[in-house]
Amino acid sequence: MDAPGGSELFESYEQDFEAIKVSISERLNASGGQSGEVKKQTLRSADREIDEANEIVQQMEMELLNLPQASRTRLQARMRSYKADLERLKQTLKRAQSTSRSTADRDELLGGINGGVDLDAASMDQRTRLLNGTDRLAESSRRLQDSHKIALETEALGAGILTDLRVQREQIIHTRNTLLEADSNIDKASRTLKGMARRMATNKMITAAIIIVLVFLILFVLYRKLFG
Repeated sequence: MDAPGGSELFESYEQDFEAIKVSISERLNASGGQSGEVKKQTLRSADREIDEANEIVQQMEMELLNLPQASRTRLQARMRSYKADLERLKQTLKRAQSTSRSTADRDELLGGINGGVDLDAASMDQRTRLLNGTDRLAESSRRLQDSHKIALETEALGAGILTDLRVQREQIIHTRNTLLEADSNIDKASRTLKGMARRMATNKMITAAIIIVLVFLILFVLYRKLFG
């Protein structure tokens, strides 16, 4: 279900990105006051979180493709801002790593112990975040598959409708041709009936004339016999 600014999943990615961006910034700032193995461990943790942030950005881009055009256009500016923030964090990490390689500290061993504890906690946190990210990626993939399935079903439905329309068009054309043929036959029958009616009228007139002539002849013969 779409939220006012986009989608709930997209906003969830935004919250995760903001949270991990704060964590990365804190680690990078903390590394400025550290040295030796402690600093290396902090920078390695920041590097892993940057990889996770990069993955979140990729998931956000995938989710952006599922949004309506209006929401997508509105969120693209925010996406560019997130990418710019991520790029700045990468550059800051590179500078910190370059500085870390050129320094050494005599308290490196103790720092390594404490850093190991931090690394274990960071690893668990990283694993949890990666699992959550994997679940979200699977959800996005499922939604894409559902969208693809709906598109295929819609295409098949459209093809079926077009086939039905084609059959109905052929039936209508056949019916129209049948009606035209019937109309032509009716016209022929009407002309035939009119001709027959005219012939019958003519025959009646001829018959009547013959009867009249015969009656006159009979009357004439009788008149001759009686008065001749």
